[in-house]
Amino acid sequence: MKIGVVQMKISNSIENNLLKIANFLEQAKVEEIDLICFPEMALTGYNIELLKSMNLNDIILPALDKISQLASKYSVCCIIGHPFYEGKELKNCASIIFPDGRCEKYYKLHPTEIEKKIFSDGKNPLVFEYKQKRFGTAICRDQNFYNIFKEYKDRECDGVFILAAHYYSPKEARWKIDKNRSIPITRAVENGYYVFLANATGAHLNMISLGHSLIVDGSGCIICEADEAGEYLLTAEI
Repeated sequence: MKIGVVQMKISNSIENNLLKIANFLEQAKVEEIDLICFPEMALTGYNIELLKSMNLNDIILPALDKISQLASKYSVCCIIGHPFYEGKELKNCASIIFPDGRCEKYYKLHPTEIEKKIFSDGKNPLVFEYKQKRFGTAICRDQNFYNIFKEYKDRECDGVFILAAHYYSPKEARWKIDKNRSIPITRAVENGYYVFLANATGAHLNMISLGHSLIVDGSGCIICEADEAGEYLLTAEI
């Protein structure tokens, strides 16, 4: 099974982000990738005006439908980060979109203190199956919580996807590169499975994310890693 991890620059424009996502999905088809993961909030960015809109789902759902059509066309399963209203609660969401049109949703369990002003906590971890493999899902700060990853081990996952958008002030971003690289490696070693980190890169909302998306195996060996500034599709056979 071939896995793809995307590192990309995210803007406030759904149209621009959707075009970029479409291009990566086309590339995934060319490279015969089975499952591809995009960063946290890759579809919308932290577009404050959009996040405050009660009509947000009416904007998100047609975009997800376009992605679903591409997933079907290219026979690739994809994981997309975006905001979503579950009832009256706004959640930081990862949608797992299968080529047959099915969709499962994971909601970030541990929003940051700043995010809690906007987003409500998710309630449950999510395990999904694809091509006889089992995967867990996490979003950004969820990586700090060992119990989530232990549950995925107990549920016999082959790997866990972490969608991230590590935006900080430039100075803090530089400080935290090693931390945000080491935690996925630690989680992989602790549990003996693959960890796939898809991080944003570039400037957004006067902050910056310094990339370093990576794929690490269960022994802690980094199979591949992006640099801090480029946009990439990392791949690995598992």
